[in-house]
Amino acid sequence: MTEFTNTRANHLVDPFLQVWGWEIPVYLFLGGLVAGMMVIAGGAMFADRQRRAGSVLTLLPGLGLVLLSLGMGALFLDLEHKPFVWRLYTTFQPASPMSWGAWILIAVVPALLGALLLNVPAFLRRRFPALTALSEALCAQAAVVRAIAAANLVLGGLLGIYTGILLSALGARPLWNSAALGPLFLTSGLSSAAALAHLATRDRSESEQLARADQRFLQAELALIALFLIGLLTATQVHIRAATLLLGGPFTAVFWVGVVGLGIALPLFLQSLAAGQRIRPTPVGPLLVLAGSLLLRFVIVHAGQLSRWGPV
Repeated sequence: MTEFTNTRANHLVDPFLQVWGWEIPVYLFLGGLVAGMMVIAGGAMFADRQRRAGSVLTLLPGLGLVLLSLGMGALFLDLEHKPFVWRLYTTFQPASPMSWGAWILIAVVPALLGALLLNVPAFLRRRFPALTALSEALCAQAAVVRAIAAANLVLGGLLGIYTGILLSALGARPLWNSAALGPLFLTSGLSSAAALAHLATRDRSESEQLARADQRFLQAELALIALFLIGLLTATQVHIRAATLLLGGPFTAVFWVGVVGLGIALPLFLQSLAAGQRIRPTPVGPLLVLAGSLLLRFVIVHAGQLSRWGPV
C-alpha cells in the first residue's frame, strides 16, 4: 500500500505527515513516570514500607497527581478540537486504545488520592487536621489498605503499558508495530520513577534499595530494546527499513549515545560501582536515567512518524 507519493514540495498543498510535536513525548514520559511511581508505591504499601518515618515513598502519590496533571495538560495542548475533549467520556470503545487511555487516566486519580490519604504529608496535616483522622481511620482497615495498594499496582501497570500500546496500535507507522513497545515504556517508567525516588530520599537503606531496583529495571529495559529491534529486523522489509532509522539512519546517534549509552548503560555502570562501594553515591546516574527516559519517547515518537509503508 502506498500511503502518499509526491514529487512536489509545496507545504500549502501537500499534506503534513508529522503531526505530533513535543507535547506527545512529554505526555508519554510523564504518564510513564506516574505509572512507575504508582507501581512502586503500591508495592511498598503491600510491604508496609511506605509508612516508615522519613520514607520518600510517602511523597509519591501527591507528586504523581501533580505530574499527571502536567502530562494531561501537555496532551490537551496537542488536541486539535479542545472544546470537545469531554466527548471522550460519553462513550467507551473497547477496540480503541485512546478510549482505554482516557478512562485509565480518570481511574488513576482516585487511586492516587487514596494512596495520598494513607500517608498525608505533614504540611497538609497541620493545615487540615481532619485529614489526620481520616488517614488513621483508613490505615486501621487492612482490607482498605490492600485495596488501595492493589488499585495503584494494577492501574499503574495499565497506564505504563498503555503509553506504548497507544503507539503500537497505529498500524500506519511500521516502527511502532511492536508488541515490545508497551512493556518497554512500562519498564522505562519504572526505572525513571525509581531514579526520581532515589534522588529525593535521604535514607541510606532506602537509597540502596531503590538503586538496586533501578538497576534491575535498567537491565530489563536493555533487554526489551534488544527485543524491539530484533522484532523489527526479523519482520517485513518495511519494518526492516523502519529499524534503519535507529540503525544507521538520522536517529542513530541520539538513540545509541543519548538513550542507550548515557540514559541506560552509564547509569547502570555508575550504580554498580556505588553498590560495590568503589565510588560514592552520586545523583548523576538518576538524573541521566530521567533524561534518557524522556529522550527515548522523543526518539520513538519522531522516528516513528518518519517510518512509512510506502515511498514519500
